[in-house]
Amino acid sequence: MESLINGIINIFSGLISMKFGKELIVFIISLLPLLELRGGLIAASLLQLNPLTGYIVSIIGNIIPVPFILLFINKILEWMRNSKVKWLNKVAKWLDKKANKNKSKIEKYGYLGLVLFVGIPLPGTGAWTGCLAASVLEMDKKKSFFSVMLGVLMASIIMMIISYGILGNLIK
Repeated sequence: MESLINGIINIFSGLISMKFGKELIVFIISLLPLLELRGGLIAASLLQLNPLTGYIVSIIGNIIPVPFILLFINKILEWMRNSKVKWLNKVAKWLDKKANKNKSKIEKYGYLGLVLFVGIPLPGTGAWTGCLAASVLEMDKKKSFFSVMLGVLMASIIMMIISYGILGNLIK
């Protein structure tokens, strides 16, 4: 994942010289599906951004899409499924498959399952996928929002320890 993050940092390297350019790169990476907060915190560490700044910017970037995903993803998926554009159908089918793959994990434990799913930083988990699953399961949007928020905070603590080597510095 680190090499992917480095590649994205290189794409946006022109921003580094700007005031708040490093923060903007971390923010953009944190907004992206799949990378999200995990990628943002790794980028913050690679860019040698102050840990607190990197932490806050990553959380904000990861949280901004959450209400929009919860409110609109089902409508977007329906539109994509019914589209005459074949690749949109394929993307919708892939997203449906991803949501259904994680459905049982979240259904079994409800909102706590959603918190854990978003909060344990494993590949394929995170706020985007958690919101997708919550929407497909037609879970209450307010409760899902707060569950995802708790999950993001949980993941952020875990990723801070990993990205900035805090654990290693505490043990020394």
